[in-house]
Amino acid sequence: MVRGLLLGGAVAALFASALPAQAESPFEDPPPDKIVIKVATVNGSGCPQGTAAVAVSPDNTAFTVTYSDYLAQVGGGAPSTAFRKNCQLNLIVHVPGGFTYAIASVDYRGFASLQSGASGTEKASYYFQGSPDTAARTHAFSGPYEDNWQTTDETDWAQLVWAPCGVERNFNINTELRVNKGTSPANSTSFMTMDSTDGDISTVYHLAWKECPSG
Repeated sequence: MVRGLLLGGAVAALFASALPAQAESPFEDPPPDKIVIKVATVNGSGCPQGTAAVAVSPDNTAFTVTYSDYLAQVGGGAPSTAFRKNCQLNLIVHVPGGFTYAIASVDYRGFASLQSGASGTEKASYYFQGSPDTAARTHAFSGPYEDNWQTTDETDWAQLVWAPCGVERNFNINTELRVNKGTSPANSTSFMTMDSTDGDISTVYHLAWKECPSG
């Protein structure tokens, strides 16, 4: 477990799903040496201190993020600012020398209760520290909706944002939940949550890999 890291929360999902079948990767498998993940910071209104726990597996090739208070809500006496919640996860990822990686696919899931006329969105963006390249995805939901939800962000091989070779840059994931009251009844309540996040990056199905240029 990452030492001393029990920080704010709701649900963000990282590194889950398969590498696109059409990807023309120069490597079919990830590098054999272990990938080491450390969490630098967790911040945001969706993950207040003490409501998120981040654990790294003993072999340092998997991580789990669980949140208990990632809730965006309108109505029901909720504060006017509660309609939008966000969380930023800052990761330090150590990869074997000579290789670089990109995020190929990410899964998010949670629960939504949206009244007729209300709407909700889940948004995520990913970027490496110091890089101008940002990948962003937004998913919309419309009421009436009363069920679990799940979204998957997939990126084509040509559009992948790769970690810079030869330097270590933190990887940032920003997530956001937003609920809009719209034309729903004045006394109604609508909300969206995010649930626990699991990420296993020991296989190619979650990360895309390629060799850095020689020299």
